[in-house]
Amino acid sequence: MAHAVTAEDLFHELKRMPALEREKFFVLLSTNAFRSEDLSHEELFGHLSGDEFTAEEASEYLEVSMSTFRRYVANHKLLPRSTVGRSQLFSVSDLKRFKKALKAAKG
Repeated sequence: MAHAVTAEDLFHELKRMPALEREKFFVLLSTNAFRSEDLSHEELFGHLSGDEFTAEEASEYLEVSMSTFRRYVANHKLLPRSTVGRSQLFSVSDLKRFKKALKAAKG
């Protein structure tokens, strides 16, 4: 009998993937899986909007080094949504806005 993967299991596996592999996965998904459907970004990824990234995940998402990411935090350009022990967690929606601003600044 085949092993069924739950959506939650898949989500946790995706979070463990290196950023470039996740990007490749979502490109494949968007170009192949929903060809006959016209789904919006919100319909596909809206469930992630309330999620939080660790500092390491956030730096990968922003495609910057950890030292550059820490500089953004130290200069209050990015603020953690919450702190658990010594770990800071960053809002996906805040990171998305910040990434757009970075790309706009670069031209």
